[in-house]
Amino acid sequence: MTEKPITNPNAVHEHAPVTVITTCYGRNRHLYNLLSSLANGSVKPDEVIIVNEDTDPKRLAEFSLNIVKIPTTADLVDAADHQTLDKSIKTEFDIGHNRNSGAAHATHDTLIFLDVDCIVAPTFIEQLSVKLAQHPKALLMGQPRYLTRPLSDEESLELQSVALTTSHLNQLSVYNPYRDNFDEKQSIFTATVQTAIKKTDDYGAFWSLCFAIKRQQFEQIGGFDTQYTGYGAEDTDFAFTAHQLDIDFYLTADLIYHQQHAVYRPPLNHLESIIINANRFYEKWQCWPMGGWLEQFSEMGLIDWANEQSTPITLLRKPSSKEIELAHYPNAAYV
Repeated sequence: MTEKPITNPNAVHEHAPVTVITTCYGRNRHLYNLLSSLANGSVKPDEVIIVNEDTDPKRLAEFSLNIVKIPTTADLVDAADHQTLDKSIKTEFDIGHNRNSGAAHATHDTLIFLDVDCIVAPTFIEQLSVKLAQHPKALLMGQPRYLTRPLSDEESLELQSVALTTSHLNQLSVYNPYRDNFDEKQSIFTATVQTAIKKTDDYGAFWSLCFAIKRQQFEQIGGFDTQYTGYGAEDTDFAFTAHQLDIDFYLTADLIYHQQHAVYRPPLNHLESIIINANRFYEKWQCWPMGGWLEQFSEMGLIDWANEQSTPITLLRKPSSKEIELAHYPNAAYV
């Protein structure tokens, strides 16, 4: 049997009234793979906003998408009181602020947020936007699979030219065994059956890698809390606020393929921002996020922390270069 490509190259692509928002800096190889998958889906998003300042305009012009590029260097504004923040207290790339900026520039009310290291399955935009239309007051999250190696240059070209198959991507990827995953068959869309969806009360399972929400609900939540800095906990905070506001949360079987990149286990490279963000989260919610990482940091003698404490985490020492080296995984299957 002949293996089918990601989608029919002769098909006429309809445009969905959707704004896709992604942010990146220095991850343009991932970005171009994401754009290839968006351009070749069963429907195209009507608008793709890239919060980025280092992409090549000529390279972006290769993709048959309505791309709006906005810079990452806009003034950083505190969502609580709309006061401009001193940039010296913020990280160089503020993911929460940049997502909020993308949403503020969106033309459409259906917002789909994708991290730059996503490759979307052919029906991802179509199916997720249909589900959000059916549950317009909810928060929806897609299903990640993790590529076990980076795509080669040849595979990236095949992805752009609609020659790379979903079977190939499935064979090259795995589910995260520590997450709640759908059966593979539930991710298959047919003329009579949609991909699967299920409501959950586990708001801690939310990950901003791939999610959809209406503009009204995004604004009701207040966007991402920009008091979080750098890395960690901003997406859990977003989901907890949604829960507080009685916004339903659904998991869907709509696939994205997470492009591999090096990681640190535990993320010693983000230790200081994780401490700041964990303290911020506890101040708001009276519970600790990222418990697994905090426990590892505590066992290494890096921080003064216990799950039962109500006082802020303090840094005892910085990790050594040897500890950081040992935590580095250049070829991690999932994060």
